[in-house]
Amino acid sequence: MIAIIDYNSGNVRSVQKAFEYVGFDAVITNDKNIINNATHLVLPGVGAFGDCYKNLLNTDLIETLHDNIKSGKPFLGICVGMQLLFEKSFEFGIHEGLGYFDGNIKKFPEEIVKEGKKIPHMGWNSINIVADHPILKGIKSGDYFYFVHSYYAPINDNTIVTCNYGVEFTAAVAKNNIVGVQFHPEKSAENGLKIIKNFGEWQC
Repeated sequence: MIAIIDYNSGNVRSVQKAFEYVGFDAVITNDKNIINNATHLVLPGVGAFGDCYKNLLNTDLIETLHDNIKSGKPFLGICVGMQLLFEKSFEFGIHEGLGYFDGNIKKFPEEIVKEGKKIPHMGWNSINIVADHPILKGIKSGDYFYFVHSYYAPINDNTIVTCNYGVEFTAAVAKNNIVGVQFHPEKSAENGLKIIKNFGEWQC
């Protein structure tokens, strides 16, 4: 059973529907017992980094997430849920993250607007695979995914997928039992469903 963390910061229903569509039992929950008994955990995220982290604090789930990650359970962060896995963010101030990946989340530079790009980065963009991972089964460089974000994660040693939007940034990151994606797989049609299915089948 896949537990989708409900902390008032995620597009949880569409994520649940995507997992159900590819054949998995997925529940939306903030119940610690259900989270602890799940086989896989998903942390979605929509909105500002600081607000999302505060919501995790208010629902008293941070220690539970840390314990489950340390146990080796497959864990997926989506959009801001991925960004929360980094050290900190500079979105509307300075906010500490969960610290599983090196680097800080920062805003797309205004210079890209001069190149004709808009902030936020919203819509379909192609990706580049830089490292193999089970979650990428059936995905290839050049495939398109759906993005909605104004802030991005830097390239680091754990980056497995990059994307270019004026700057090269991390589109997916992985280490041990943790994986994060900046794009929204639940909104990315067939390719996104492949990511969802691959994660549900992942035994790490």
